This record gives sequence, C-alpha cells and structure tokens, in this order.
Amino acid sequence: MFTWLFASLQKSVSFLNLFKYITVRTALAGITALALSLLLGPALILFLKKNQIGQEIRADGPQSHFSKKGTPTMGGILIIGATLVPTLLWGSLDNTYVWLAMGTMSLFGLIGFMDDYLKVKKKRSLGLIARNKFLLQIVLGTIFGLIVVYLGFTEGPDHGFNLHLYLPFLKKWLPYLGWFYAPWAVFFLVGFSNAVNLADGLDGLAIGLTTISAAALTGLTYIAGHAIFSSYLYIAQVKPAAELTVFGGALTGACLGFMWFNSHPAQVFMGDVGALSLGAALAAIAILIKQELLLFAVAGVFILEALSVILQVGYFKISGGKRIFRMAPLHHHFELLGWPEEKVVIRFWILGIIFALFSLATLKLR
Repeated sequence: MFTWLFASLQKSVSFLNLFKYITVRTALAGITALALSLLLGPALILFLKKNQIGQEIRADGPQSHFSKKGTPTMGGILIIGATLVPTLLWGSLDNTYVWLAMGTMSLFGLIGFMDDYLKVKKKRSLGLIARNKFLLQIVLGTIFGLIVVYLGFTEGPDHGFNLHLYLPFLKKWLPYLGWFYAPWAVFFLVGFSNAVNLADGLDGLAIGLTTISAAALTGLTYIAGHAIFSSYLYIAQVKPAAELTVFGGALTGACLGFMWFNSHPAQVFMGDVGALSLGAALAAIAILIKQELLLFAVAGVFILEALSVILQVGYFKISGGKRIFRMAPLHHHFELLGWPEEKVVIRFWILGIIFALFSLATLKLR
C-alpha cells in the first residue's frame, strides 16, 4: 500500500524514491512486524487467558511438561497477523507471488486454528482427526501446486518462472517436471508444515528455528530476484519473486517478536495455527524461488525432527514394540537423557544456524 502511495508522490518529494528499493522495504517490513508482535503480544495473551484458551498436554509426554498445562495457546494468530499486515503495507500488492505466499500461510493457519479450537473445546491434546487434517493439507497443497503449474505454463522462462527442478551443486542438469510440479509442491507444503508442527514441543524451539530459516530464505529470495546476483551464483532468477523478500522480512520480524513471549518459560504457545502456517510459508517461499531442495539444508533441524518420528514409528511396528529413541520427536529424546529444556533448545538453535550457513555456502559451490 505504501509502495503505491509513495510512487504517486515521488515526483514532488524526491526522498520517497528511497522506498522503491526492495532492501529498504524489507527492512521496514521486518521492523514493523517486530513492533506489532511486541505491542500486540501482551493483549493477545491476556485475551487468551480470560477466555481460558490453554494448552492441553499429552498424557504420554515428559513429566516436566505437565506444569505447562493451561498456558495460553493459539499465539500463532499473532505471527500470521504480524506477517501479513507489514507485507500489505510495504509490499507490492500487484504481485501474484506475494498473494500466493500470504494466502498459503493464512489457509494452512486456518487448518491449525480448527485443530486448536477443537483441542480447547474438548479439553484434550488431540483436535482434528489426523486423517481429516492431512486431507485438508493435501487439498490446499494441490491448489497451490496447480496455481504454480499454471504460472509456469502461462508466464514461462521469459518471466523468470519455469517448471524445471533446480538441484544444489548442479547448474546444468535441470529436470523438467511439468504437471508433476503440482504433486511435488504438495509434498513440500504438507511435509514442512507438519515438520514444524512436530518441532513445536519446547519453549522457543520451533519459533527460534523458524526465525533462522526465514532469515536465510529472505536472503535467498533477494538473490533469486536479482539479475546480477542470481547469474553470478548460478541460481534460477525469478523476477516476480523479488517482492517475496518483503514477505520474508516480515515473517522474520514476526517470528523474532513472538520469540519474546515464547522463550522459556513460555507465556504463550503458537499452537497448530502457528506451526502449520509457518511451515507452509517456508515451503511456499522455497518453491516460488526454485530452491525447494535447498530447503532441506536451510531447515535441516525440522527434517531431523520429522525423520526421528518416521524412524521411531516404523521401527516400533517392524520390531514389535522396540524403540530407537527414548521418545520422538528428537528433542524429547534428549530431554529424557537428562538435558535441561533450555539446553536442548539452544543447542538445536545452534544446529539450525549451522544448517542455514551451510545452505548459503552451497551457493558458491555450483
């Protein structure tokens, strides 16, 4: 909105030319998101407390978590709002990619909202039936995938987007997926939204890792939208996705602000409304800038958390009741080994930073 307003005033006020630069608007979007999170956070927490919207704890979870029962949840509403408002203020509203990312985040957040609402209403740790929840995610992922395919066929490589798969470390072999890009997008959106959800088990863990991943993706998005940088680093240039940098900056600022209230001891939990929307937002950005596979490195800790659950469940069924980990997801395993919650969170953050730096380092290895 401000972009359109300032553009109409640039001729009379030369200073406003500054706001046409994506880097400036990205920084302002991040600052705005951070400010909104910090200002509105206390009011939201108070509202959740008054309406007794509290977290239910798994009966089979670590005993140290039982004291967290009743902590306000559904704080992900704050993250979504603090991301969307600055994007609308500082982003270009005629950009399809920005609307696609915002819509995907909001709709996946809606699934999480329904899940959280049922948990609060029924006073139990399970909300939507897993099958129904998964089906809704697939439906939204399919819609996103079909839109992406449509953009690929109608815009084509001349406009920066194509249906080729870009592989890390390889710059010449680009497999063409065509219509198969739709199920590919579904896999990423559903997979990463659930991966973030699985990691949301300790105070500050998921939001800290998301902040790191969002910051790295914001840098990658800027590079993908920049003709010189993308050419120099041999990555796909996606001109329309340049505006996604503003969305990435807002997402990073919103996550950073929410971390203020979610750090140990947490005053509020993000809930599924936050976890599903954040995972979908990260996946959507990665897909739109053609860096899906690099997301495995950017968000490496989320992958480890999801793999620990898959391995645990699979081995449990195959072995007739034996376990690989003391408890899955992986962060609970280290808790049961005797690590304090704060130590698990900080060490996972460090690992997340290492993964993010590694992903950025791979750009020069192509």
